[in-house]
Amino acid sequence: MTKTVNRQPGRKYRSGRTRLYLVRHGQVEGFEEHRYNGQGEVPLTHLGWEQYRTLQKRLEEFRLAAVYTSDLSRCMEGARLLGQPHGLDPVPLAALRELHIGQWQGITWQELQQRFPSQWEARLKDIVHYRVPGGESLLDLSRRVLPALKSMLAAHAREEVAVVGHGAVNRVVLLDALGAPLQSVFRLEQSYGCLNIVDYFEDGSSTVQLLNG
Repeated sequence: MTKTVNRQPGRKYRSGRTRLYLVRHGQVEGFEEHRYNGQGEVPLTHLGWEQYRTLQKRLEEFRLAAVYTSDLSRCMEGARLLGQPHGLDPVPLAALRELHIGQWQGITWQELQQRFPSQWEARLKDIVHYRVPGGESLLDLSRRVLPALKSMLAAHAREEVAVVGHGAVNRVVLLDALGAPLQSVFRLEQSYGCLNIVDYFEDGSSTVQLLNG
């Protein structure tokens, strides 16, 4: 990770840089079954809470101007911990919720391949545009998440903000920052409790400083 000098909340960077600390929520119950949780509520495991406490210590050295989060509990609960050392209450945004997986919500990958083999194959062949019945496509997700992100960054220009999100949400943000296509979504790993750091500049460019750290 690049070393960052502590700054007081709200102080502007001379470089015109806005820094995003992008977190994936901690480990959740049932993780070992490879289940699509989607927008359903799932409790954190003991390790999930420990991952948040580790992240809290990692982010203590920085001066956050705000903490934003998905409004699902597995993100909200951790965002409260991350905001505490900075005296910040997290701002929940429905736009940061995980991909709506429709009829597949709560079902394991193995069961899906057995019950809906044609749908499973169709989604793998067109991961960007395919919508699970009753759900969203990856393109739908990007059109929901990215405008919310850009508004957030504009509101905190030249400051540091944290966002607690989900696997698919974070991948969409990172692909956009890298200038990579949505088709590359499976080329990025987002482990439970990971930290990503992205710098955004006034000329519209961005640099990923840390990925899945």
